[in-house]
Amino acid sequence: MKGRIVVAMSGGVDSSATAALLQDDGWEVVGVTLQLYDHGQAVCRPNTCCAGKDIHDARAVADALGIAHYVIDMEATFRTEVVEAFARTYAEGRTPIPCIDCNRTVKFRDLLGVARDLGACALATGHYVRRVEERGRPALLKGFDPARDQSYFLFATTVEQLDFLRFPLGGMAGKDETRAIAARHDLPVAAKRDSQDICFVPDGDYAGLVQRLRPEAIRPGRIVHLDGRVLGRHAGIVHYTIGQRRGLGLGGGDPLYVVGLDAAQALVIVGPRSALGRRRIVLRDVNWLGDGDAGPERVEVRVRSTRPPQPAILERNADGGARVLLDDPEQGVAPGQACVFYRGERVLGGGWIVAAD
Repeated sequence: MKGRIVVAMSGGVDSSATAALLQDDGWEVVGVTLQLYDHGQAVCRPNTCCAGKDIHDARAVADALGIAHYVIDMEATFRTEVVEAFARTYAEGRTPIPCIDCNRTVKFRDLLGVARDLGACALATGHYVRRVEERGRPALLKGFDPARDQSYFLFATTVEQLDFLRFPLGGMAGKDETRAIAARHDLPVAAKRDSQDICFVPDGDYAGLVQRLRPEAIRPGRIVHLDGRVLGRHAGIVHYTIGQRRGLGLGGGDPLYVVGLDAAQALVIVGPRSALGRRRIVLRDVNWLGDGDAGPERVEVRVRSTRPPQPAILERNADGGARVLLDDPEQGVAPGQACVFYRGERVLGGGWIVAAD
């Protein structure tokens, strides 16, 4: 027996296959599922998370594998640090990424502490990233399968956390391989569909959630063109994000895109596609996983999870921020999103986008 390892079990096929692989590899596996929100209020739909069913599925997988399983209530922390932060960010005219907030708080901070309390020597998750040792120090790499790579969402993981973490699925060639592992172990979730919406917004109504938590933020205002023309009205900036084209309700003419949001004046600013390009990006709260000093260096950066990395120059600041200069303009650069740095396969870290021009 290699020792005890805690697996974060969400009730999905990825974490379930992770538990099975580690058990096969000789670990004493302990499954832990986090109750993060009131599953009694969740609306279950296809391709969404539903906390009650997910906890049931995780327990069923643990029973099938014959491993211990615990459910930990972290609803209060999750609400404060993820759900309320999500609503606040939207209300401020920025675009949040709650999955990153969840990873850096309740998962890789609080759950990691639970794993230590349970006497584990590591915490494993079903993320598609790789962890390796380089010169006696843990390093984070992209997932082997580019279509499944989740490194963008883990940029805020610290070196100390990475030292305790394991990612058994990072080398998988694709989701079919993961499902095959689950099927080989007769796990009841082998054919379970992936969740695609944010877990605490199962009906997909982000604006409705913001309105419930911050009703003062749902303020109607004007839709204005970059040239100053007033083109229409909107029901609240929470309905919009940088790069959006659909749903503007502006009628015919040349296609227009959301190029800016002004929460203070309740303005949605639109313009042609060419106005979306950004080369200079200012970041805050940079987490650094690489080596070397803060001098300018060549990197590749990803400004959205769906965008491929692009060549750029990175210069970190003494105050924990950074400036990025892209070789070519990127579209859809939005405050509130993350900018993640790479050197080839290695994740060097990242920060939160404050502004771009």
